[in-house]
Amino acid sequence: MIIYKTLDEIKKIKAANHIIAQLFEEVLPKYIKAGISTYELDQISEDFIRSKGAIPGTKGYDIGRPYPPYPAATCISVNEVVVHGIPSKKQILKEGDILTIDTVTVLDGYFGDAAITYAVGEIDETSKKLMEVTEKAREIGIEASRAGNRIGDIGAAIQEYVEKYGFSLVRDFAGHGCGKEMHEDPMVPNYGRAGTGAKIEDGMVITIEPMVNVGTYRVKILPDMWTAVTKDGKRSAQYEHSIAIIDGKPVILSVND
Repeated sequence: MIIYKTLDEIKKIKAANHIIAQLFEEVLPKYIKAGISTYELDQISEDFIRSKGAIPGTKGYDIGRPYPPYPAATCISVNEVVVHGIPSKKQILKEGDILTIDTVTVLDGYFGDAAITYAVGEIDETSKKLMEVTEKAREIGIEASRAGNRIGDIGAAIQEYVEKYGFSLVRDFAGHGCGKEMHEDPMVPNYGRAGTGAKIEDGMVITIEPMVNVGTYRVKILPDMWTAVTKDGKRSAQYEHSIAIIDGKPVILSVND
């Protein structure tokens, strides 16, 4: 069941998302460089989130057995890791790496959710193109998120754009509703057929989060039961915004304004 939000609730969701935007734009860029561990980046992120009066929504997140609760404040996915990379003291960033940081904040009972991919120093041309295409795909998905369209129009627009460049879209994970819970209806796939799915209406709050791979779209889950990697070992990128539909148009909530 889709939970439609009031304008007051959307303001609260935006406040939670604003913390993530500040983290991504003002805090983390100072620290992302060769030699730092993903564990350190997670600690920096958690400290910042808590300093703003919020809590990290992923820490202790439990989807039930046999999956262990998620242990960190962020998901940090390096190179071939698609999503849910668990920060580690052993994972030291190197020149040429790319990493996606995905985090969730909870502020006054409302959830924010966003992700961004960073480059560590100078990266290869394929990785640059991957990041460029993935970020643009997010913009295209947001543009398709207009009242009167359907959820399938979002994925269809993203898929058409991404596949022109020879990249693939992950099928196993998708965008989703967000607000009073981390994951709400509707699911928002990053591929699909136009004209299908739920109608987009005012009051919807959803995430647009294309996950784009250089090679195959297929993924596998590592023994920790969280980390998803590309099946062919090639790189992946992800960009995510939380958006609300207001007066028929998409409004980005996870921005620093």
